[in-house]
Amino acid sequence: MVNSGPKRAPATTWWLPRSVVALRVRIFEKVNGDHAVTLPDATHGPEVFERVYAHPAANGRSAGAGLSDLFWYWLAPGPEVHQEHLEPGERYEEVAATTRRILAGGSEALGAAAGRAVAGVLGSLPDDRISLVRLRDLVMPAWAGFCYELVFKEPCPPRARDLITAHADDVISALKCTGLRHPRRRARLTAYLRERIAAGDVPHRLPASLSLPEQAHYLQGTFFNTAVVQLSEATAHVLLALARHPEVQRRLWAEPGDDQYLTRVLDETMRLYPLFGIAHRVTTGEIPLDEETVLPAGSVVCFSYPDYHATGYDRPGEFDPDRWESLSAKDAHHIPFGVAANRPCPAWRLSPLVLRAAVREVLRRYRLDSTASHTRSNPHRAPCLLIPRGLSPGPRLAVLRRFVRARDGVEDVTRAVRQLVLGTVMVLHARRLRLASRYFEEHPAGRCPVVHPEGNST
Repeated sequence: MVNSGPKRAPATTWWLPRSVVALRVRIFEKVNGDHAVTLPDATHGPEVFERVYAHPAANGRSAGAGLSDLFWYWLAPGPEVHQEHLEPGERYEEVAATTRRILAGGSEALGAAAGRAVAGVLGSLPDDRISLVRLRDLVMPAWAGFCYELVFKEPCPPRARDLITAHADDVISALKCTGLRHPRRRARLTAYLRERIAAGDVPHRLPASLSLPEQAHYLQGTFFNTAVVQLSEATAHVLLALARHPEVQRRLWAEPGDDQYLTRVLDETMRLYPLFGIAHRVTTGEIPLDEETVLPAGSVVCFSYPDYHATGYDRPGEFDPDRWESLSAKDAHHIPFGVAANRPCPAWRLSPLVLRAAVREVLRRYRLDSTASHTRSNPHRAPCLLIPRGLSPGPRLAVLRRFVRARDGVEDVTRAVRQLVLGTVMVLHARRLRLASRYFEEHPAGRCPVVHPEGNST
């Protein structure tokens, strides 16, 4: 899940009034209501982060954390059957096995499908002039179509692509507090998926413990929310990093078959701009924090990916793919897909594969340039200039670069104020609805009634 880090201040320009940022953070902390431990911190370093994150008792997902009400609100409908939020048990195991089956496939076929999807959206851009785009907006329809093909094993029709894109954009805009959520917009995709499942159009065996509405919510949350959003965010981060580092971009374009260097670029991008901000877990048993402190069961632990990824590196704030020449991702403080001991991202194999295909397709057609800021949360959706290969941009490029920089500075301030207002509204609304809290009050074991094929419940 993309986490906007509600307990952390957003990156802003130096001249944004600090009181606005501080007020937003105080509101989030007060309304969330959790007395959480955030790792790593000034006292507990990366080794404690790793040990606690991998501890068997750090396996609670949502039950018992006030913060869950906020994330369930942002991810609705169906957060109770979202793979990321299911509590440990048989239901989770069945859902996770289904996800692995749907994501399975040959590397060549998956890469080719990703390349076709990205080529499709790039084909709508003019090839005789510079295009100013928001990278996340540009690629999201491509990943919507790609994920549709994973689920339905057929080309994505325009209507489905539009429904998926509208839904994913609504979710990520709410998560970043740049827009309010729109339940009716999301419900249109739910209705479409229910209709397709009822008609037998999904060629995969869906979890039998889920009712038809829950199966629709499972597909919607796991594939057409998280998968589409994460792939879109990752692609935007990689391409924006290349736009801001022309020497890296030139090397990739000159050596398109160099998988090792492209992998280093992806690793460095995910290190510096991890898709996860803070992942929260609820302890189901005691966990020793240090020699004197024990976290009791029911504690909320927030694992900060950006802080962990900044430890153990020379010049951690610098984008430097070459650092991975002498580093091994498995030995470094680098967990872009989580940790193996605590429910890692199921797309850990697929994502790098399809991202490489997407980057190659874009660089084959365009040179990238951007003077916009680059932060982990990326709320501006990555403004970028796409310059067709072979086109001489002339003096217009300098004008456009100045425009992108100026607009980004203005938007940074106005967006921060908007995030403060909209974020406060949504946090208060989520606190009033108490989606997660009410669910676990009704289902204290963390599970829905099992719905049999005949429709009877137990």
